[in-house]
Amino acid sequence: MRTAVVTGASSGIGKATAQLLSSEGWRLLLVARGAERLEALADELGDASGVAVDLTDADAPQRVGAAVEERLGGELHLLVNNAGMARRAAFGDRERGGYRNVREIMDLNFDAVLRLTEELLPVLRASAPSSIVNVSSVAGRVARPRSGAYSASKFALAGWSDAATEGFPQDDIRGNPATRWMVSTPDKVARAILRAGPGGKPEVVVPRGYRIVPVLRALAPGLVRRVAGGAAAG
Repeated sequence: MRTAVVTGASSGIGKATAQLLSSEGWRLLLVARGAERLEALADELGDASGVAVDLTDADAPQRVGAAVEERLGGELHLLVNNAGMARRAAFGDRERGGYRNVREIMDLNFDAVLRLTEELLPVLRASAPSSIVNVSSVAGRVARPRSGAYSASKFALAGWSDAATEGFPQDDIRGNPATRWMVSTPDKVARAILRAGPGGKPEVVVPRGYRIVPVLRALAPGLVRRVAGGAAAG
């Protein structure tokens, strides 16, 4: 039986991914901070269990690793690093922005991913064919004003991935008919994650139209900056 760990599994993309994998017959270990929602989802899916842990805690990777041994029989075919957070603020805003904001976002969106991946890498290798899917963002290729901390974390994750959440609901963009197209749905992202699983594609972008953004950033950086700045101001 194929086994998977899904982080940030209690809502949004993580929950949709867990539901899709379960429907495909995977045995799951669900990871998130909220114990009640994890238990409810595990009960709904059947062949799944949860580990309630803050992935920024010092012992979080070891706790997840122990659960993989105990509940998945020491086999792991897919690690979905989905847990993350976002917070819009100007760097000079000492209330919400500044270094502390950057550090908190980097701790979860980047450092926690590396720490968990390092902990689970031996069992992933022993369970081959296996895959690691890091859920990044186009914000990890092109930055926007007031999202520098989030973009920095996703730039780092994308760069590391190249070399090697209910996290970001975007309610403001979804609520505007003119910009609703810019955000995909959790179900579509879940299917993309499955396509990037063992034997799948190295990178999947959703919505598909976003594949042009990194190209434009390289060919016409001034234009991309103007468009991104205008979108942020609007």
